[in-house]
Amino acid sequence: MAPQASLRPCWTQVKTQAVPTRRRSRSVRASTQATEVSSSRGEEAACVPPAFDFKAYMVQKAQQVEVALEKSVPVQHPELIHQAMRYSLLAGGKRIRPVLSIAACELVGGEAEAVMPTACAMEMIHTMSLIHDDLPSMDNDDFRRGKPTNHKVYGEEIAILAGDALLSYAFEHIARHTKGVEPERVLQVVADLGKAVGSEGLVAGQVVDIKSEGNGDVELDTLQYIHEHKTAALLEAAVVCGARIGGATEAQLEALARYSRNIGLAFQVIDDILDVTQPTEVLGKTAGKDLLSEKSTYPKLLGLERSKEVAQELIDSAVAELSIFDKERAAPLYALALYIRDRQS
Repeated sequence: MAPQASLRPCWTQVKTQAVPTRRRSRSVRASTQATEVSSSRGEEAACVPPAFDFKAYMVQKAQQVEVALEKSVPVQHPELIHQAMRYSLLAGGKRIRPVLSIAACELVGGEAEAVMPTACAMEMIHTMSLIHDDLPSMDNDDFRRGKPTNHKVYGEEIAILAGDALLSYAFEHIARHTKGVEPERVLQVVADLGKAVGSEGLVAGQVVDIKSEGNGDVELDTLQYIHEHKTAALLEAAVVCGARIGGATEAQLEALARYSRNIGLAFQVIDDILDVTQPTEVLGKTAGKDLLSEKSTYPKLLGLERSKEVAQELIDSAVAELSIFDKERAAPLYALALYIRDRQS
């Protein structure tokens, strides 16, 4: 597990600077404006309760998720495909998406047991995206989470099918195993998740990413579109679907959607930064891959220091959205935002 995030008692606002591009991305503009607004809301709205032990919380929730994931995909005939699914699904990782689902559900008064099928589904779909992303026809990576990628162990054909199976089973798992939740809410979760991962979400981002490789004219708006869809869409689904299972109101769902869009984009900005600042051994995947494939990244377009500032602005904007919630219950989401900002892998 990554080192514990540095939990500052309150947020220190970042002084904004002009983005050195021909035009500012709308989310970068919005995050800057929200940062300036959030500073006027007072420090109290953005404080993590000092008694909250984030490291213990992550260990506890991650263990619960691991147990559920282990049970979710048993080895059965044909053994090969289920072994391939389990190889990547149970390969470790931060489990940020399922923990976000659980935290959002509990924030609005729901139970972890009720949201666990949805939380597991988020990790299944995330794992699918990693398996497919690593394929030779995509990013062509040999390592993921410090282990050989799925296609290196099982071959390309089985890796593709393992990803396909995880994707389809994620929806079945929600539908079959969610208990004690109104059917309308479960149906909406399935719809939200389908949109997040389909041609308007993750796939859309992936397509634009592929077509942008080697294109030196990619601007910030295009890069933001890629990351909002390829990365942030699933993080948003994790939070919103978790809250929906927990019985959130529409106003709560809207605030959490804004929170999760900001942390989702911040997650990818940080990912771009780590790709050029951390070695392969720390990342658990090949470092410098974006540079070698001539991908546009935030450090490439904005520079390293401005990229760090943008990430902070997005995090500040995200936590400002939590001010409508009880601070004790919102503590995990405050801390998860800090964790995303401070992660080293």
